[in-house]
Amino acid sequence: MHDVSPPPKPLRGGAHALEVARELVAVLEGRHGRAALATVVGRQGSAPQILGARLLLHDDGEIVGTVGGGAIEAEVLAGCRQALRDGKPRRVDAQLVRDLAMCCGGSMEVFVEVVEPQVRLFLLGAGHVAQALAPVAAAAGFAVHVLDDRDELLGSPAFAGARTSSYDVDELSAALPDLGDGDYVVITTRDHARDEQALAHLLRRPHRYLGMIGSRRKVHAVLGRILRRELQLGRALPDLSRVRAPIGLALGGRTPGEIAVSVAAELLAQRHGGRAEPMSVVDDAVRRLLVELDPGREPPAAGRDPGAGEG
Repeated sequence: MHDVSPPPKPLRGGAHALEVARELVAVLEGRHGRAALATVVGRQGSAPQILGARLLLHDDGEIVGTVGGGAIEAEVLAGCRQALRDGKPRRVDAQLVRDLAMCCGGSMEVFVEVVEPQVRLFLLGAGHVAQALAPVAAAAGFAVHVLDDRDELLGSPAFAGARTSSYDVDELSAALPDLGDGDYVVITTRDHARDEQALAHLLRRPHRYLGMIGSRRKVHAVLGRILRRELQLGRALPDLSRVRAPIGLALGGRTPGEIAVSVAAELLAQRHGGRAEPMSVVDDAVRRLLVELDPGREPPAAGRDPGAGEG
């Protein structure tokens, strides 16, 4: 009987700091999945590694770098695997003699964190709104990709930090071959027909967020045509739970910059599970103070000016 177990993943414990840094960048850019990064943040006495030594454990099991080898590294790798399972950072503290029976007489503290690829945001269209949105989204941590067949717009300084590709909406299969469940897509092309074509194509493609710019009237018309076609073809309606149209939160603005802020706010709310509500607790703080100063006083109702008189 032959052993069919998979071969062990590469162990690159001798990798120097630059190699570990390159692997870390590859993870952030989405070229190597998730990973757990372990960094030596404390040491006392005789310990096998210096402060700042790093080890990267990829989610496929590949190890790059070292925090000292032996029992301490086994302990750290166990912490890395647990971090990849639950997504939570942690510290691994060990007295090398007492806890791990290592001959080194010191102690080490290692911080373990999960490193995720940057979330990708695809902007279909390179016009005014996309040019306003791209730098805001990049500052919020998205890896921005811009697609348009107008090369002169792709050269805008607004896209200096983005990846640009020359594609029109009838080329989306080639333009987005690896679109995944974690990707965000915003449709802001130069005309309604292109927006509709893009939305119709992407509704059944994987995505975390799919949004289309436009008035409510346009959205009703476009979605109505798309869904009627789907039904006429005998298909079940696609899942629209992650589709947003019109895009953005109702902040009241109309300029490209104002629209960009409202769209970025919606993207962040979707990404972090936020409720997109005001966070102010000023009224609550005033109510608490008034009750503290006068316990017998009836607390003002929420939304009412706590300092207002009765008359």
